[in-house]
Amino acid sequence: MNQSVRRLTIAALGTALVCISTRIFQFPIPLGYAHLGNCMILLFAVYFDPWIGTFAAGVGSALADLLSFPVWAVPTLIIKCLMGFAAAKIAKKKGEAATVKSRRTALAVVVAILIMILGYTVAGAIMYGSVITGLSQIPGLSIEGVVGIGLFYVLAAALEKTGVIGRLQK
Repeated sequence: MNQSVRRLTIAALGTALVCISTRIFQFPIPLGYAHLGNCMILLFAVYFDPWIGTFAAGVGSALADLLSFPVWAVPTLIIKCLMGFAAAKIAKKKGEAATVKSRRTALAVVVAILIMILGYTVAGAIMYGSVITGLSQIPGLSIEGVVGIGLFYVLAAALEKTGVIGRLQK
């Protein structure tokens, strides 16, 4: 398969999985909802190149918001693109594949979740004209982030062990 077509296909798969995992499992928090989409964002950002991680994170999440909370679609696009890009850039060292056991992966997922928490805190404060309102999201976003990281590690370990990640990366 042509490498460009392969990358586009993986980006489309990532976008769909981010959107679906964000839409199906939603739990209300102040100003929005917590979801499981961050796990998929982390998977595609860590294991694939920055373009795929950024696209899948931003577009998949923005599409989910268009279906749930359209007012958040643009802030989500920006925040999740930054999240996916940062995770992808941090997770990979030139010439080395990312692994679930690496320190770079741990740093990548933590930084990505911190970007999400900070981004939505600032966006909420701006959109609702209140720093207190923006700050009210932090507990829910933190729980969402921890759950996303935990699920990422469970799925990533299983996908690495079965060789699925290696086959997709070829």
